[in-house]
Amino acid sequence: MKKLTCHCGGVEIQVRIPEEGFKKLMRCNCSLCKRKGYIIGVIGSYDDLKIAKGENLLKLYQYYTKTAKHYFCSNCGIHTHSNPRINPKIWGVNVACIEGINPFELENVTLNDGHNHPLDKKK
Repeated sequence: MKKLTCHCGGVEIQVRIPEEGFKKLMRCNCSLCKRKGYIIGVIGSYDDLKIAKGENLLKLYQYYTKTAKHYFCSNCGIHTHSNPRINPKIWGVNVACIEGINPFELENVTLNDGHNHPLDKKK
C-alpha cells in the first residue's frame, strides 16, 4: 500500500497499486479535469483504496449527470481521488499526491477524451 495525502496532510489514503503499476495513467480533457490539470492513476476496485485519516475533511463535488464523484480536501482544496462516470466502481487517484511518485517523470500518460464522453448525447 502507498500513502496518498493532500497538501495540508489532513487527508491520508492508503492506495493499493498493482506490482505492474497503474491500470492506466491519463489526463482528461473534460471541463473539470482540464482545469485541475492532474494525472489520474486508475487503480481498481473499492478494495484498493482506504481512507486512513481525515474522512471528515473530504468533500464531494459532482456536476452534470452527477454520476462521477470527485473528492477533495476541504482544508487545502487538493483533489485526491474520484470515481469516473464511465465506471463508478473503480478509483482514479491524483498520482501527484502519492508519496514517492514524481508526476513529471511519468511516461505513457494517455489522453482521455472526456470532452466527447461516450455517455453524452451529441446532437
